[in-house]
Amino acid sequence: MIESRGVPTVTLGLVRHHLVATAPPRALFVPFVLGRPLGEPEDAAFQTRVLRHALGLLERRDGPVIIEDFATDAPSHRARSGWELGIVLPGGTADAAGVAREIAAVMPYWHRAVARFGRSTVGITSIEPADMVGALAPYLAGGPVESPVAGLVPALALRFIADDLKAFYSEAAQAEGEHPGAGQVDRWFWSETLAGQFLVALRRAGMASADNAIRAFATRFLVPVPFLPEGEPR
Repeated sequence: MIESRGVPTVTLGLVRHHLVATAPPRALFVPFVLGRPLGEPEDAAFQTRVLRHALGLLERRDGPVIIEDFATDAPSHRARSGWELGIVLPGGTADAAGVAREIAAVMPYWHRAVARFGRSTVGITSIEPADMVGALAPYLAGGPVESPVAGLVPALALRFIADDLKAFYSEAAQAEGEHPGAGQVDRWFWSETLAGQFLVALRRAGMASADNAIRAFATRFLVPVPFLPEGEPR
């Protein structure tokens, strides 16, 4: 509709097959972390390159559909050589009690990160970090579950609490020193924390749920495919 009024448009897309399916007039596929269509934060030079490439597509008239790939490797996946994680995890088993102890150990780093950046993305729900694992634990049974968040169906509550838990750890990892690349934080969370193992177990239980919405979310969105343990269903 916008194009029909004479205004050219361009889309930045992070999932290429979505661009192919929707067939926008002009699109630039960028192979970056979801939520970062311009790449790494605080990298103005690289972000400008992406924007210039995308805006350059506005001059193209060889459609009706133009989908171009941004060829540069995704900077959000690059390791930052100066980053050292200062968090010491207590270890243990990835049950509710073990994850609760781990959250308590991570908590001071998260508070430091919030003070450092002056903000937090944790808080989609009203559940405090210390209470998140308790709110998620009933989902492990795989049967019917009451939503731990008022006004949300169980599947949405599961999604939002899990997102808050991941954000809590991600922010804590950036409490001090050099900023890490997103890939470094992801590898740490899914490979080294009990919370990551807990979410993998939660995914397994959710996939067996009789609740279609819980099953769909657990299967597709709870754990990124690259971080699924060997033998886990995709």
